[in-house]
Amino acid sequence: MAVIIIGVLAVVGLSLLFVVGTARRRATGQLSRETRRADASEPPAGAEPSEPTGDEGAPGEDPRQRADDSRRAIESGSGVPVPAGPRGVTRYEPVDEEELGVTRRQFFNRGILTATGLAVGAFGAAALGFLWPGSSSAGGFGSKINIGTKADIDTQIAKKTPYYNAAAKVYINPYPKDALPKAKKIYAPTILAGMQLGYVALYQRCVHLGCRVPWCQSSQWFECPCHGSKYNRVGEKRGGPAPRGLDRFPFELSGGSMVVDTSTTALVQGPPIGTDTTGQAAEGAPCV
Repeated sequence: MAVIIIGVLAVVGLSLLFVVGTARRRATGQLSRETRRADASEPPAGAEPSEPTGDEGAPGEDPRQRADDSRRAIESGSGVPVPAGPRGVTRYEPVDEEELGVTRRQFFNRGILTATGLAVGAFGAAALGFLWPGSSSAGGFGSKINIGTKADIDTQIAKKTPYYNAAAKVYINPYPKDALPKAKKIYAPTILAGMQLGYVALYQRCVHLGCRVPWCQSSQWFECPCHGSKYNRVGEKRGGPAPRGLDRFPFELSGGSMVVDTSTTALVQGPPIGTDTTGQAAEGAPCV
């Protein structure tokens, strides 16, 4: 994920540099590469020299006089042609860039570049927002989640069906107290603490290829429809290609409610193949 974030930031940065650089280049009014090459090229062979336009001045004319005429034209500020002396040649003074403002071509070019930069920046921000891990205060998956009251959980379990919470992506099933001696030899202390309270919190994700594992009411097992992995009521592997039992989360009972810690650091891998602390066999026909 860090590589993706760095890539998005690099794309946004390069886009902004492109927009700024292009706008600056267009604002300076530089000639294109082709124009500069044409100006520097030799005139074609046999071409006759062009007639003087009058700006070069007549032979023998005083250059100082021409300069005075030009200065008077600039100081007048009229923006109209000013006679350049006795010759009657009309001189056109270039319009100041500040007076001219932004041309229509510059306006459209800058508008397109600005819109492109904004679009790339918005995409980058959205990508970062999607990839950024949620904070624990948000209450979503990856944090501590209050999944419901103990009474609601017990009511659902009494129907021989796990209590499911979509936000936490977790199944809650009972754990028999008579199986605790075996569990103490296998499970981590954080998971064993929940078993001593009489429950297990099982992650819905199959440890084989990540499919969501549904509950089979007839067999009273979890049976994955993707590749046939099967787990007993407490998530211990009973068949299929899964490399271990279902992963699980620690939880605590607080104020009559169950709070499950779904953070990645709290997630505990399922027990190894061959673990069977409850001895529960399939209680009916399989669903898969």
